[in-house]
Amino acid sequence: MKREFKNHLSKLEKDARLNVWHFALLTAIMLLGTKQKQYKVINVSRKRLMALSHIKTLPSYHKYLKELQELGIIKYTPSYHPGYKSEVEFLV
Repeated sequence: MKREFKNHLSKLEKDARLNVWHFALLTAIMLLGTKQKQYKVINVSRKRLMALSHIKTLPSYHKYLKELQELGIIKYTPSYHPGYKSEVEFLV
């Protein structure tokens, strides 16, 4: 795992506000970033994130993605174009 992701995880591991679903989503984002060799801004799709994080319902996915944004952990920039992926930027 790239050093940047290790730094992210070490900062987040002590955050009591996060639960297993937050970490599942963060792990999915980091996995996609590793595959893309991107560690700050990562291209993502909802379908791929849900599959990798094992989140099965849209309301749960949106809830945890929104909470990660509100906690200042990520910045999510949606793409409403089917040919372009959305972006997630780590803020921690």
